[in-house]
Amino acid sequence: MIIREATINDLDAVWEIFKIVIETGDTFVFSPGTSKEDLKTIWFGSTMKSFVAEESNKITGTYFIKPNQVDLGSHIANCGYMVHPLWRGKAIGRLLCEHSINKAHELGYRGMQFNIVVSSNATAVKLWEKCGFKIIGTIPGGFHHMESGYVDAFIMFRAIN
Repeated sequence: MIIREATINDLDAVWEIFKIVIETGDTFVFSPGTSKEDLKTIWFGSTMKSFVAEESNKITGTYFIKPNQVDLGSHIANCGYMVHPLWRGKAIGRLLCEHSINKAHELGYRGMQFNIVVSSNATAVKLWEKCGFKIIGTIPGGFHHMESGYVDAFIMFRAIN
């Protein structure tokens, strides 16, 4: 598997993953009705870099990295990750996270923050903790889960050395 910077030519493959992942409304803040046109800004915006994991010419996962805030907060990175459901359980999420940590270091970021990690997404919480992230805050009812209603969301952070 390789991880490479995404291009606009990867839009259709990233859209396939994005649409499947958001339609359940249980892990990402994006509305299940988000359009492919919106994806261009959400995942390929001018302030971010996007990457894809590729295995046998198939895009299996993707992530973006961007400043978490503007100006005086821009030294902290923010990322979002998605793995195609058919490729879950193959450590692609971990590899994408490790790649993003290395990329953040290369780009000069001093830390990485996830603003909303859904508390009921135990798999993601456990993975991010294995990758060195710590829960630094809880937003009570911070995520509107499509099945469970309002659930807590975690803010997770790790330093980049």
